Amino acid sequence: MKTLPEDFIFGGATAAYQAEGATQEDGKGPVAWDSYLKENYWYTAEPASDFYHKYPIDLQLAKEFGVNGIRVSIAWSRIFPNGYGKVNQKGIDFYHKLFEECHKHGVEPFVTLHHFDTPATLHKKGDFLNRDIIEHFVNYAQFCFEEFPEVNYWTTFNEIGPIGDSQYLVGKFPPGIKYDLAKVFQSHHNMMVAHAKAIKSFKDKGYSGEIGIVHSLPMKYPKDPNKAADVRATELEDIIHNRFILDATYKGEYSDFTMEGVDHILSVNGGELDLREEDFQALRAAKDLNDFLGINYYMSDWIEAFDGETEITHNGRGKKGSSKYQIKGVGRRAMDVDVPRNDWDWIIYPQGLYDQIMRVKRDYPNYKKIYITENGLGYKDDFINDTVEDHARIDYVKRHLEAVSDAITDGANVQGYFIWSLMDVFSWSNGYEKRYGLFYVDFETQKRYPKKSAYWYKKIAETKVID
Repeated sequence: MKTLPEDFIFGGATAAYQAEGATQEDGKGPVAWDSYLKENYWYTAEPASDFYHKYPIDLQLAKEFGVNGIRVSIAWSRIFPNGYGKVNQKGIDFYHKLFEECHKHGVEPFVTLHHFDTPATLHKKGDFLNRDIIEHFVNYAQFCFEEFPEVNYWTTFNEIGPIGDSQYLVGKFPPGIKYDLAKVFQSHHNMMVAHAKAIKSFKDKGYSGEIGIVHSLPMKYPKDPNKAADVRATELEDIIHNRFILDATYKGEYSDFTMEGVDHILSVNGGELDLREEDFQALRAAKDLNDFLGINYYMSDWIEAFDGETEITHNGRGKKGSSKYQIKGVGRRAMDVDVPRNDWDWIIYPQGLYDQIMRVKRDYPNYKKIYITENGLGYKDDFINDTVEDHARIDYVKRHLEAVSDAITDGANVQGYFIWSLMDVFSWSNGYEKRYGLFYVDFETQKRYPKKSAYWYKKIAETKVID
């Protein structure tokens, strides 16, 4: 049997907008999602899991089930309703109470500053395509570093890659723009500059604790590794989703290989980037300051060469086989590979997590340490007799923990795993039917029920043996 280290963090992950509810309570400012969900989807974030009021219950459950770390995010617009300027004291008070409750239950909070929820005032001005937001984000981060000394682990951004991808390529996040690759790369770049400036400020001012960033890193494989065109398509897809942001994080610049790929993609799809020398000065100053990298991993993709037009169909309802993802000048995600998928067409491939960890270790040796900050199975849970017999989720997590164990054995410094999610929350573009939690949430009554996976996870946390 495979094992994990004695000091390993067994965590559960959440995000403010997906869990808190209370979207207009106690002075919280609006975010773009408030109106975007009403206009484009069949659900809203109200009341979500009502974590704003139920967090003591969730933290008590975490303690009872061996969860010793929790990812939470601060809702920027709870602190600064407009993103800058006037401060909302009730928002500050809430997070002090939340962090106090975490420590009371022996659950270490890993706190993210931005988890997809830019304040509406700034989002309307272009979000991270507008360079003015960089200063606003850094000021917000500095305020939080000063205000919350009880936080020992800070994350600047959650998933820069999927933000740009979902806002400007797939069009499933506000503002709902599709197929604009230049905006994708520009958003990635500007957010990485904001990260670099925030982390440099944290270190310069000597705050205690650690700070890092969380990247979603889906592994990419060529459908036919002996076919040069498939290999090239895979390289380009990897640049969009992985290499561009990893280079910015740990190299402080984009390698020649990366930029050649970016230039090719833009030559086919149009658009130019605004990359300034002062940006690279900031990136270079921060490249060795990351105390940790959070890896969010859910799936891998097999890529094949493709000559047609861009067409992306998002499977939001869990109708298996309804996805399509092909990018002009890049490639197409193959649907006919013999690898299991969930109902949302996410390929289940634990080896991809191992390969991605080892890729970071090999290509970015200044990474210091890794936490697996999200991993889990989106599932249509059957709630029967006050529980969920979620054997598929147990198998999924077991095999991914085995991949982590193998990576540690092979020399990677991985120090924790956070299952997505601690309790059921709403999924940004999939609603409430897609559940991930260790604890089932009845969204009408807000009562929590441990799933079979919660009992299994508790045993793993106690024994450190992956059984």
